[in-house]
Amino acid sequence: MLPNPGPGNPGPRPGARDALARLHTLVLQDAILQERLGAVEDVPAFIDRAVEAARSRDIGLDADDLNVLLRRDPLGLDRLARPALIDDFTPMPGWLPTELSWDGVQHTVAWAWFGRRRLVEPFFEGSLRSVLQQPFNRLFRFRTPLAQLDAWPASLPTLRPDGFIFHMSRCGSTLVAQMLARLEAHVVVSEAPPIDTVVQLDRLASQPGDEAHAALLRAMIGALGQVRDPGQSRYFVKLDSWHTLALPLFRKTFPGVPWVFLYRDPVEVLVSQARQRGIQMVPDYAPPGFYGLDLPDGVPDDDYCARVLAVVCEAALRGHAEGGGLLVNYAQLPDALHTQILPHFGITGTTAERQAMDLAALRDAKLPQVAFAPDSGRKRQAATAAIAAASDRHLAEIYHRLEALRLGD
Repeated sequence: MLPNPGPGNPGPRPGARDALARLHTLVLQDAILQERLGAVEDVPAFIDRAVEAARSRDIGLDADDLNVLLRRDPLGLDRLARPALIDDFTPMPGWLPTELSWDGVQHTVAWAWFGRRRLVEPFFEGSLRSVLQQPFNRLFRFRTPLAQLDAWPASLPTLRPDGFIFHMSRCGSTLVAQMLARLEAHVVVSEAPPIDTVVQLDRLASQPGDEAHAALLRAMIGALGQVRDPGQSRYFVKLDSWHTLALPLFRKTFPGVPWVFLYRDPVEVLVSQARQRGIQMVPDYAPPGFYGLDLPDGVPDDDYCARVLAVVCEAALRGHAEGGGLLVNYAQLPDALHTQILPHFGITGTTAERQAMDLAALRDAKLPQVAFAPDSGRKRQAATAAIAAASDRHLAEIYHRLEALRLGD
């Protein structure tokens, strides 16, 4: 689907959309043209370059056509437009998967052009929002069938993950990801929705089976881990907290890849959730059955969050017993990145690399424009009696087990 100029805006002249469709096909077949157009962020400059490219290939497209097609929809509805579906597309470096969806017939993967742009935002969604604003992606996005996903990492230079980062939630995983992302040699994918959708395929309409499920996860993580700059040599994937329940799938898919599980004093985590609940704590998004919880009569809010966190931590304990995992307490950060996490991932950093990564620890991990301020004490003081009771009922014993394993007791 080509861009929609939006309600109340005049559409492009007759034939312009056909001309753009021809240019779209041409661009997707030409890696040099992708680089040339994708690198331009200024809309007028992009229009000039796109028109020049079209005319040099006898495609009748002019600046007025592109001005209309690139005009923003004041209602923001253009972001909902589904990109065109393309079969048998030959993968080229620079395109990353952004969304996996069901179109009524099959699952499809949407792609956006990232070029050499590094994923430095705290979350993949932030990087995606930024690239989708670029004029290139407003004209040239596309979808492919999910069944063809495995062709991408097979056809592109991709990195095998050096380590997976699992976590309890609100316990420093974003800090670890941001510190790793400070180095240009590192590819860091943080809580990417396409990975989440693949992980959850076993509970959606399509149930691929164990081997097929592992193959899809391997392909998705491979596609996200492209070497999009010659200096990139290490790859880290930070998962969502509920992905800890899928540890067996990750171990099956990537045998031998080390992983860490970050956790924190449960009272502090519950206080953070009480202030701003994560989507994993919202029953409408992640039903209790997703965690194996049966709550027919409902429970107090604080209890529900504590029960969900308990299920996540229990999954980490089971995974740890199988090997390959490292337990890290929030209180050990940021030093634990250098003293434990990177060595566990088989990486010995240089002094210069350590200094560069430590700069990220001076900033708030989720709001890098703000200086970091320790908050453990304030959170414990803010804990209500209900939060303390919920923590005691559902998390205290699990937390002590995590600590005992970490300390080797």
